[in-house]
Amino acid sequence: MSERVTDVSVSIREFLESDIAELRGDVRTGELLGASVEANVGTILHALRYDLPVAGIHAPPAAVEYARRLAQQAVPATALIRAYRLGQRRMTELVFAELRALTIPAAERITVVERITAMLFEYIDRITEQVVAIYAEERERWLEHQNSLRAVRVREILAGHKSIDVEAVGETIRYPLRWYHLALVAWYPEGDGDAIARLQRVIGDLAESVGAESAPLIIAIDRATTWAWLPYRAEPADVAARIRAFATAHRDTPAIALGTLAAGLDGFRLSHRAAQRARSVAMVRGLSAATVVAVDDPGLAAAGLLGGNLPEAREWVAEVLGDLAADTDNDSRLRDTLRVFLRAGSSYKAASAELDLHVNSVKYRISRAIARRGRPIADDRLDVELALLLCHWYGPAVLRSTTS
Repeated sequence: MSERVTDVSVSIREFLESDIAELRGDVRTGELLGASVEANVGTILHALRYDLPVAGIHAPPAAVEYARRLAQQAVPATALIRAYRLGQRRMTELVFAELRALTIPAAERITVVERITAMLFEYIDRITEQVVAIYAEERERWLEHQNSLRAVRVREILAGHKSIDVEAVGETIRYPLRWYHLALVAWYPEGDGDAIARLQRVIGDLAESVGAESAPLIIAIDRATTWAWLPYRAEPADVAARIRAFATAHRDTPAIALGTLAAGLDGFRLSHRAAQRARSVAMVRGLSAATVVAVDDPGLAAAGLLGGNLPEAREWVAEVLGDLAADTDNDSRLRDTLRVFLRAGSSYKAASAELDLHVNSVKYRISRAIARRGRPIADDRLDVELALLLCHWYGPAVLRSTTS
């Protein structure tokens, strides 16, 4: 068989490709498979012929290179493992065919079969362990490289400093840039070494749950934060509500800030900027994991724009709201009631329905809120509404402390 290594290897390669669909790759990868099979066949035949200890054998360079190529092409490791097991089976069949053609006493034939079978098993077991380790190392390195490349391209898109070939860049980052996009920023308030892997897993599950029509684009920003985009061919309905339902129903959901749904390259950027604004508000407020905020939430976009300078915003809120800007539970209730009342068009009935309070209770709170402010709201109602929005979204960051 050593004199017919090429023929033996071709037989095994054809057997593997016919049985394992994942191995039917491009021409170059097919050539690497052939080289890997031939190197392994030559090595095991040499070991059998000269009774070499398997423990001292290392995977042939061609086998190592093939494992790395499969890792780069995202062929499952299970396909590589199965190739070695099936290769062992086919090699055993070919060896036994040779044995049947030889005149060997029965007792010696059994001994030969046992010895060859044991050595084949030991060889495949050892080499499989080596190539799987090589595969895993290469896969991790390759993903890190690809993710870095994707991150660079995504940042170039967001910067918008140069013209973009939408089709070419979309192919590079493996994301449909011409579709509708919903950008999100996801993070764990307390990051750990496994946070990015957890975020990728959760966002993948989230995308599937809310009907994203292709794989989400996920970019790691730091050890506990990712940017992501969910792609849709057409504008989906109630996607923010479905994301909130997912966050409520699943464990280990991070804090999530949602942008606005938008299409095309400009929409890709717009949605991300909106998600960043929503996150900036959430970060100031210190929202916990499993909390979802959306830039489309009433008043959040305005709060994000007004809160660019928090010290000045705090002074302005105190000037507009007076004592109502105090950081107390009672003033918080009064502010919320007044905010809902003004948003409802100054309707006591509508406000009572939203707050689930009696109309008289709403009237009492409104009168107390105006009293705490120290002046009526008719002349500067818009200022009051904006100040209340800042209080609602930023909380203590724009309120007057009562402990100083």
